[in-house]
Amino acid sequence: MDVKESHRERQARATKEQVAQAARGLFAEQGYVVTTIAAISAAAGIPAQTIYSAFGNKPAILREISRLWIAEADTRRLAQESLVISDPAERLRSAAHWHTRQFETGIDVIRIYQEAARADARMAAEMQRVWAAREHELELFLQSFKGQLKPRALDIFLACTAAEVYQILVLDRSWPVEDYEAWLGDTLVSQLLP
Repeated sequence: MDVKESHRERQARATKEQVAQAARGLFAEQGYVVTTIAAISAAAGIPAQTIYSAFGNKPAILREISRLWIAEADTRRLAQESLVISDPAERLRSAAHWHTRQFETGIDVIRIYQEAARADARMAAEMQRVWAAREHELELFLQSFKGQLKPRALDIFLACTAAEVYQILVLDRSWPVEDYEAWLGDTLVSQLLP
């Protein structure tokens, strides 16, 4: 049965998205720890009480930011599409593409999470769960190669696709995103295929 979203539900979703967008900018600009709900309220043009009612706290706002980022990056669909690519090198280059897309659209979110995890044990535990889930998904992806990869493929893949590598090459060293993606694809192919 197709259930239509009510006007109130659409309004609530739009409010949450507006708050998340404002918070994402503030968290990236001035830091997660020092950003207050009052500052988010002012930036979003949404009363603080509405933000507390919708989210309850900053970690919940950060989860909404993450949800919106994952939807924007569309990496789940891209990863699924890569599974049907029969050529192992092309499948790895496809993985380089969706990892690049994820970083390009959300390296700021990763950095915000890292700051939040340093300041809050609950956020550190949440970040550990997220990384564990990512590792599990990558392990499943690499199993799709059915023994065509070198030993320790997961370890090598995780090292090559670490957010810190993207940070160094693209943000610190000013590589164009296309160059990073090409480098990552070439590196995965040369390091993982016999």
